Amino acid sequence: MDYLGQKKEIVSKYDSDAARGLNNDLAQKRLEENGPNKIESKAKKSLAKKIAEQILDPMVILLIVASVVSAFTGDKVEAIIIIAIVVINAIMSILQEGKAEDSVEALQKMSSPEASVIRDGKKQKLKAENLVVGDIVVIETGDIVPADMRLLESSNLQIDESSLTGESVAAEKDSEVVYESEVGIGDRENFAFSSTIVTYGHGKGIITQTGSDTEMGKIASSLEKVEDKDTPLQKQLNKLSKLLAILVIIVCIIVFIVGYFRTGDTLLENLMIAVSLAVAAIPEGLTAVVTIVLSIGMNRMAERKAIVKSLVSVETLGATTAICSDKTGTLTQNEMTITKIWTNENEYEVEGSGYTPKGDIKLDDKKIEDDEQIKLLMTISTLCNDADLTREGEQYKIIGDPTEGAMLTFSEKWSIIQEEMEEKFPRLKEIPFDSTRKMMTTFHNVDEKYRAMTKGAPDIIIENSSKILLNGEIVDFTEDLKNKAIEENKSLAKQALRVMAYSFRDFESIKDKELTSENIEREMVFVGLTGMIDPPRPEAKQAVAECRSSGIDVIMITGDYLETAFAIARDLGIADSKDQAIEGKELNNMSDDEIREIAREKRVFARVSPQNKVQLVNALQENGEIVAMTGDGVNDAPAIKNADIGISMGITGTDVAKDTANMILVDDNFATIVNAVEEGRIIFSNIRKFVSFLLSCNIAEVLIVFLSILFGLPSPLTPIQLLWLNLVTDAFPALALGVEPGEKDIMERQPRDPKEQIISGALKNSLIVQSLAITLSVLLAYVIGLKYIFPGNIEGAHTMVFATLITSELLRSFSVRSTKYTLKELGFATNKQLIKATIFSFGLLLIVMYIEPLRKLFELEFITWQWLIILALAFIPLIIGEVHKINARKNK
Repeated sequence: MDYLGQKKEIVSKYDSDAARGLNNDLAQKRLEENGPNKIESKAKKSLAKKIAEQILDPMVILLIVASVVSAFTGDKVEAIIIIAIVVINAIMSILQEGKAEDSVEALQKMSSPEASVIRDGKKQKLKAENLVVGDIVVIETGDIVPADMRLLESSNLQIDESSLTGESVAAEKDSEVVYESEVGIGDRENFAFSSTIVTYGHGKGIITQTGSDTEMGKIASSLEKVEDKDTPLQKQLNKLSKLLAILVIIVCIIVFIVGYFRTGDTLLENLMIAVSLAVAAIPEGLTAVVTIVLSIGMNRMAERKAIVKSLVSVETLGATTAICSDKTGTLTQNEMTITKIWTNENEYEVEGSGYTPKGDIKLDDKKIEDDEQIKLLMTISTLCNDADLTREGEQYKIIGDPTEGAMLTFSEKWSIIQEEMEEKFPRLKEIPFDSTRKMMTTFHNVDEKYRAMTKGAPDIIIENSSKILLNGEIVDFTEDLKNKAIEENKSLAKQALRVMAYSFRDFESIKDKELTSENIEREMVFVGLTGMIDPPRPEAKQAVAECRSSGIDVIMITGDYLETAFAIARDLGIADSKDQAIEGKELNNMSDDEIREIAREKRVFARVSPQNKVQLVNALQENGEIVAMTGDGVNDAPAIKNADIGISMGITGTDVAKDTANMILVDDNFATIVNAVEEGRIIFSNIRKFVSFLLSCNIAEVLIVFLSILFGLPSPLTPIQLLWLNLVTDAFPALALGVEPGEKDIMERQPRDPKEQIISGALKNSLIVQSLAITLSVLLAYVIGLKYIFPGNIEGAHTMVFATLITSELLRSFSVRSTKYTLKELGFATNKQLIKATIFSFGLLLIVMYIEPLRKLFELEFITWQWLIILALAFIPLIIGEVHKINARKNK
């Protein structure tokens, strides 16, 4: 690997020259051989192919067959409605798919338009796409790195690699570093990566990879290779569609044959009944209701700060068993905060978090109102600082380095205000920070003296200090006192805090030529230490606990260091022991089986590469998990796309992450994921309820017709009555069931098994009981009507069946609201939409029965007192359903 080699070897390998660069002829030849320095993407799927995929869906085929059957029976209106459902669903799916194809295009937009290149000994500006392997490129603050390059020179060089590695702090680069063995992307100090941003300093490097061979290019290639997978809901609906198709064909053939030999009706009449029964048995409204309910769920999630781009992803959230979460900004606030101070041999607790000055400073739980030594430390941290703090009301925003931002907000706790301090003690000179010294010094006029204020790495500051401030006096910094400071530094570091040290030195006068680190940053007066961390979000701990009680594993996958990651994970309850944490590089030489085992055991994965993230997502899926993956950087995009539900940050997320994800968190908050999971569970529960409702009604209709014909009775329903029942009466209650409020224990249940059928367990038993109960009630109404109320009048008997069946199905919709809780426990009026839908559907029944032209069209009789019998029979399925719940709960 190029980062392992010596600089001279690398330059020689690519036939280049560190001073003169490539010659133009060789560069042109390589450009022709290897192609431009840009990420190539495969051809997009054609519109015709997308349409074909939609039509070949099993449920769609079933609906098309249903429309043909409807047209055959003379009901052209129903045929048109069914085809409209198919077309609308196809259009929505194609539009959603188009959004996902933009992810690679977003990657290409991140490419640098121009770069400073040395060719034939001349420095020139070239388009980034014209660069080739071996080109010598100069980079400075503000530049976007045009390709992967081995650094040949570096001066205070820092590069923001967060979009690639996930690490929030800019990476320090050093061209002199040479590695003897492989290291992860985030630890390659002698390398710069394509599309990362230079935040400080300058450097020069030789390009070793371009286009699709860069680390960014590899990510793009992995995105292209990821195949879209069906969600659990899609799989279950496909299975249900196939099963229904087979059963419908079998039942209709039996009904046609038995009817022909038992009823004495003509061949055509029996064919019409069988065909009408086929249409009645197929829940045409199912796809439409699923689409509408998922759309409603999308809107509800949006109100809870989660934007879901794909309808089916709404339901997938409810099946999630593992959430792989990034740390920075999702589980934490993405705002570095000073939480500890050590000065005057005391360790102080600093309360409050984030970029706000709220919070007390305490020693042994006692609030400290004022302390001169802490104020001095605050003054140094404020003046020796290049960040800016802007205020809009109570909203604070940091412009600059997050570490320096934490110092400014810390100082404001005691009203040490940046603007006031800079006005009182203006900066006269400075020795800027560099990665070799690991210190920064600024000069100010204090008490008619020149004061050098220094901050930096604790070990360096301690080593270069000869005095220490104790109890307001400057005394010798003895070995004993230095050891105490060193031990405190170690103690804070073990808590995963980023430690910074502060010191000063006074001069009577100073000359410009003396402004060197060797002259100034020595024999300093040590003041103290601060420890800072990006603190956990307050609501994240509760959200993690809720996940665990819901049977959902939370796994932290981050580019940050192991100590920091584990400290946050332990605080949030994700991990209990450091044995549950591991670095990504340890996965690199493991087999797939070993990684699957690791995925079962570990809960914190630190310093991970994009490939590691994909490995972990795949391993969890192979272990049978339904995986949600969160992220914000380009490095997260492959894992986001591989996951069952990909989640991007809305605030900090890159375009690539957002385009690749199924869901975007508007507030970058982990707790929002848990809210979305709850909404997903509610939605799937409601889908099961209305599927059960539609199927129980359809099964009852089939059984009523089949048993009547089997026992030699005339068909209990005409074709138009069957079609009216299926298309109009059932649809509105089913839709209302789709917005049923979640049951109170919805988040206390274990995640559902993705292999579990939509109709299973208690719901399956309930469906069978209810279907039989409706069948029994309606057959009783048929026999009573045919034998006693309307003897010899088939239209009167049809009226009894028609009214009883519709009324019992409407009442059934209330019982199906839960398989566990009775209607009394749920509250009759808690779903007002269902009440409205029931009244509306019952109103349609009355319109058909009491408006003369419609009554004749539907071949019904005018009834009055017969309603007493109809209502009595219609309530039987509801009562049986409620009693069944009570008995099932007792037996369980």
